[in-house]
Amino acid sequence: MAKDTDKEFLEYIIKALVDHPEDVKVDRKVDEMGVLLSLSINSEDMGQVIGRQGATARSIRNLVRIVGLKNHARVNLKIEEPEGGRAAPKASTGEKTPEKGISEGLDDLKL
Repeated sequence: MAKDTDKEFLEYIIKALVDHPEDVKVDRKVDEMGVLLSLSINSEDMGQVIGRQGATARSIRNLVRIVGLKNHARVNLKIEEPEGGRAAPKASTGEKTPEKGISEGLDDLKL
């Protein structure tokens, strides 16, 4: 079997799942730890690849590892987060809420 079988297999699976198969890119890197497949996809397709509670991504990782075992390699999958994929945290407006001391906090309770 060719050494890029795992890469081709991953591309085949992902392109079958997503709505934008032309945006699927897989990079393959080999080092002393094994093979790392980095997956880049369209941000609109992230939900389809990750799945509910990560079940689809977990299954894809398992399949890629099995293909790697057949080729006597340790294969890991990294799903790259696309630009603008996740909402950025809200920026602070710079206004600070006044901090109250313990005695002032107790006064608010009207005990």
